[in-house]
Amino acid sequence: MTYPQIILKKNKEQSLKRMHPWVFSGAIEQLPSNIEEGDLVEVLDCNHNFLAIGHYQPDSISVRVLSFNNIRINQAFWDKKIEAAYKKRINLGLIDNTSTNVFRLIHGEGDELPGLIADYYNGVVVLQCHSAGMFLQRNAIAQAIIKTIPTIKAIYNKSFSTLPPLFKKKESDAFLWKNYSSPIEVIENNLRFNIDFIEGQKTGFFIDQRENRALLGTFCKNKKVANLFGYTGGFAIYAAHSGATQVINVDSSAKALEMATVNYRLNSLTNIENICSDVNDFFKTCNENYDVVILDPPAFAKHHKHREKALLAYKNLNIKGLRLMPQGGILFTFSCSQAISAHDLRQAIFVAATNEKRSVSILFQLHQPADHPISIFHPEGEYLKGFVLKVE
Repeated sequence: MTYPQIILKKNKEQSLKRMHPWVFSGAIEQLPSNIEEGDLVEVLDCNHNFLAIGHYQPDSISVRVLSFNNIRINQAFWDKKIEAAYKKRINLGLIDNTSTNVFRLIHGEGDELPGLIADYYNGVVVLQCHSAGMFLQRNAIAQAIIKTIPTIKAIYNKSFSTLPPLFKKKESDAFLWKNYSSPIEVIENNLRFNIDFIEGQKTGFFIDQRENRALLGTFCKNKKVANLFGYTGGFAIYAAHSGATQVINVDSSAKALEMATVNYRLNSLTNIENICSDVNDFFKTCNENYDVVILDPPAFAKHHKHREKALLAYKNLNIKGLRLMPQGGILFTFSCSQAISAHDLRQAIFVAATNEKRSVSILFQLHQPADHPISIFHPEGEYLKGFVLKVE
């Protein structure tokens, strides 16, 4: 089968020859007249030599590559890719793990499936398609998941908010296979959480912070802890469970804090206080110090054009975080902005520490866990950056 063919400009094939999985619109010389959003396409160089097959998108990223080999994209392709992703998680010890039953099953480019996210919540798989092409293949993907993991309870498609806004074939979020009530209870490192995969942010839980939450616990015994941008209480629960004397969980969403309260009860924790407030408003009124502070904000820069503004925001956030801390305090500070590198975040922290005349040393550099793999050919996949800092 021959797919519609996209022809690149001269010398614009080099990134594909280096196995980068994106084709940008500026590299394209010729588009077929009958092409539609989400179509499978072949990408050819200016001499019409084959380079890759992928999904077309009328956007700055025009093609997300599925294969650098001239193959058919059929059910066997999806079966093979999903099975490979699942085997990675077996090797990571995440399958049939009695202490953790929540993990990322498919992580976009890191699993050679750009535009597709799938999270596993105690038997329920939640799909998020970030490209029209993946959305159009959602049923084939679901069948591959069922074949690979026959014990799953349900598959839920949660792609409406992540698909391109002008995509005409968008549908409301719905179950693709069977049904299951939300929220669902999961365990992470033997701690219990209720996850609302239908109404919650992203797919319901920030799975990418699992190992960083566990690390936080090692710093919290007999400490006062402030978890800012706390959502449903993940970091707060690890802190309280690890022996913190006092924990506050600050978030602007009353609904998220209601779920956080449920999670505290699931773990028999009584020393966490929810504060429903915008974090900037909290800084203005807070007159206490905290031994351990967690700054885990939403992405300040989803595109490179917002990078400079985001760097200023990270600097100011860390200035305010440092002001909460006594000498000897521990700061966990993060960025999940793809456009902000670890070096950028470190520089923002440096400026903040200089501004506050605080001596700061790096104890740990943090990143996403192994079930969120980063392709060596796609450095943009390293989106989560963080530092654990000793503040004097």
